[in-house]
This record gives sequence, structure tokens and C-alpha cells, in this order.
Amino acid sequence: MNIGKVNRVVLIGTGAVGCSYAYSMINQGVAEELVLIDVNEAKAEGEVMDLNHGMPFSPSPIKVWNGTYQDCATADLIVITAGLAQKPGETRLQLVEKNTKIFKEIVHNIMESGFDGIFLVATNPVDILTYVTWKESGLPKERVIGSGTVLDSARLRFNLGQYFDVDTRNVHAYIIGEHGDTELPVWSSTSIGVEKLETVLTKKNDIKKECLDKIFVNVRDAAYHIIERKGATYYGIGMSLVRITKAILNNENCILTVSSYLEGQYGHHDIFIGVPAVINRSGIREVIEIELNEKEKAQFDHSVSVLKQTMEPVLV
Repeated sequence: MNIGKVNRVVLIGTGAVGCSYAYSMINQGVAEELVLIDVNEAKAEGEVMDLNHGMPFSPSPIKVWNGTYQDCATADLIVITAGLAQKPGETRLQLVEKNTKIFKEIVHNIMESGFDGIFLVATNPVDILTYVTWKESGLPKERVIGSGTVLDSARLRFNLGQYFDVDTRNVHAYIIGEHGDTELPVWSSTSIGVEKLETVLTKKNDIKKECLDKIFVNVRDAAYHIIERKGATYYGIGMSLVRITKAILNNENCILTVSSYLEGQYGHHDIFIGVPAVINRSGIREVIEIELNEKEKAQFDHSVSVLKQTMEPVLV
């Protein structure tokens, strides 16, 4: 046992999402070392100073500093939140060309350091940029993970918890597909506590399917509503990234709907997309292929098709 081994996480990008992640990491005491890197070095330095001033109140010691790509060499996990943000009225997929160019440079710089850990990608369009990261890095597919639909699934669980008046942590529901407009809810695998959603609906005559459809639309369009009101979303995704980070560093074998590489699962190949997967210290241990009904299968196929069409021009 290597007593001196510590978990080092490198964060690329100190915008609102990156800083929400760093803040949550420190408050939850997830790693021993956290390195912040940003093209704006003064910004990264200022964020580090501000975060360190709260260290006396953190649950465990954590060394935080603004670093360089050389710090990636011995990192266990690199989290990328850098890139251009989604503007009001802009879809995530419209960001693809601009952020693909940025990512190729970032990943090149990281790999030059000798990095051999796990990538966690959050920048939109996350499924496509996870694919770009995998291709540019040359790392095994298991060690390149996108935040996928973890946040979307959390939004669905929260809204269902509100609707049924139960603790959101006892709601088991998944959004799969693209993190964006073509995502879909897997109602056939949703349960409220120990009861299947279908069973709950038969007991409650006042609940109509239209209510569930409205809940999903609010989940799917949540980012647009938040961006319209405050300019960006960052707390939810920051906490989602910390949840994935904990699953990796703590070797949890936790099931999360991350952006994963498909090799025939769900009938598709050569694409990263949000599906349930088992996450541990080696990255993605396995993709879980849940049974979809006919409608869900058709919706998932459509989501894959849209992603592939959008990816084609930038991956030539």
C-alpha cells in the first residue's frame, strides 16, 4: 500500500461551471489535491486564492493551486469545463464547431504531459466533445467519460419528487440519449421508492399522463429557462460532476447516466451518448443495457441519429 499516494484532480476551465465544481469538491472533501488551469491565468489564480480562504471550514485538508499542463502528468482525473458557453436561444449542438477546435488544443496539451488517467468532460455539446477527447487522447474508451445525462436525470428525479411529494433521493428515474433536445425519459424503468411508476399511476386516478409529459418537457428545457433568467447553469452540473468524481475516486461501482462509448449496446456503434453505466476507479466498468419499450427505442435511435449527423462535419 502506497501511504503517500494522494488523489490529484485537475480542472481545466475556471468559468462558472468549473468554479461551482471546485467549490463543491472542497465542501465535500473529495480529493487531496485540486489543480486549476485556465487560459486566463490571473482568473485561475484569483479563484484559487478565494477558495483557499475557505479551507479552515472544509471537512478535510485539500491542497489547491493554479497550475500548468505539466501538473496533468500525475493526475488521476482531469475534468474539462473549458469552452464557450451556451447563449440564450442557442442549442448545445450549435456549439459543436467552436468547442471542438478548443478541445483538440486542450487535449493535445494534456497528453503531451504524459497524462494516463481518466477524463471527465462537461463542456457542451458534451457527447460530441467526449468523442473528440477520446479520439484526440488515444486513451481506452473506458477512461473517457462525459457528464452525459446525469444532470438531466437529477432534474427529473427532483421534479418527480416534488410532484409525488417524496424525497427526491427515493425517486429512481433516468434520462438517456443526447444531453440536449433529443433526450428521452425511460418511464418504463422509473420507480417511486420500491413501486414501479406504472403501479403508482394505477393507484392514483388524479395523475394523468399529460402531467408526466409536462414534467419531462420542463426537464428537457430546464437549461433554456435558467439561461433566460440568470445567463448560465452551473450549480447543478457542478454538483453532478462531483458525484461522478466521487464514484471514480472512491471506486464505488455506482450506476450513473454518463456519456459512454457504445459498441453494439442499444443497437449502436461508435458514439458517446448518455446511458446508465457502472463507474469505478478504472472509469466505466460496463454499460448497462436496460430494456426499452418500442417508443423509447425509437426515441433513442433518433437521438443517436441527430448526434451522428452533427458530429460528421467536425470529425473529418
